[in-house]
Amino acid sequence: MPLLLLDLDNTLLPRDAAYQSWAQGFLNDHGLPPADLEWLTTIDGGGYVPRGTVLSATRRRYGLDLSMDALLAHYRRGINSHIHCPDSHVRALRAARTAGWTLAIVSNGLTGPQVEKIRRTGLGALVDAWVVSEEAGCAKPDPLIFEIAAQRCGLPLSGDWAAQAWVIGDHAPADIAGAELAGLRSVWLHHGRPWSELGYRPTLTAADLPEAVGLVLTERAPLGVGGPVT
Repeated sequence: MPLLLLDLDNTLLPRDAAYQSWAQGFLNDHGLPPADLEWLTTIDGGGYVPRGTVLSATRRRYGLDLSMDALLAHYRRGINSHIHCPDSHVRALRAARTAGWTLAIVSNGLTGPQVEKIRRTGLGALVDAWVVSEEAGCAKPDPLIFEIAAQRCGLPLSGDWAAQAWVIGDHAPADIAGAELAGLRSVWLHHGRPWSELGYRPTLTAADLPEAVGLVLTERAPLGVGGPVT
C-alpha cells in the first residue's frame, strides 16, 4: 500500500500566516507599533527559533510586565485560534485516500501543541496516523521517525517499503534531507524560494500541497515536472 508522509507546519497548515495573525493581535492588545510586525516576523524565523527565545526577546524589547508562562499561553491561544487547514488541502488529502494511499503526519515539535493543531483543524480524521518528534524521541531528518510513522499506519518495514513511500514538506534540512536518508522520494514545497542545498535534492518540487499531492498520485517523475529545482 502506498504511503504519503506529510509535514505539518507550512505544509498541511499555513503556520506562518497564523503566526502573523497572532503577532498583529499581540501588537494591538498591548498598544504597540503596528510596524513592529516585521520585527516579530523576523525573530520568529519561520517557527524554527525556540518559543522561549522569541517570547523572552519580545518581553525585553517592550518591557512587558508579564511572566513567560503568561506570554506562552497568549501565544498558543492566539496561533491556534488562527490556524486552519485550507479547503484545497482537505480535498487533496481526500483524493489521496480515495486513490488508496495511506497518510501520516510527521512533525518536529512539542507533542501538546502539534497534536492540538492536528485535532483542532480536523486533520486527525483525514490521516491514518501521526508522529511528533518529542513523543517519538527522534526528529527529522532522522530516518527512524519515518519508520515509526509507517509502523503506526500498520505497514510492515520488511522488504522495500520505501519504494512505495513519499515525503512532502517545506523544510529542506528536515523533510527533504530526512527523505534522502531514509531512501524515500520527496516533494519540496518551495513557497517561491530557490533550492539552496548542495548535498541532496528533492525528487520533485511544487508550489503548494495540492500540487504536490497531485504529482505524487500520478507519480510523474520525469525531469522538469513540478518545476525545476533552482
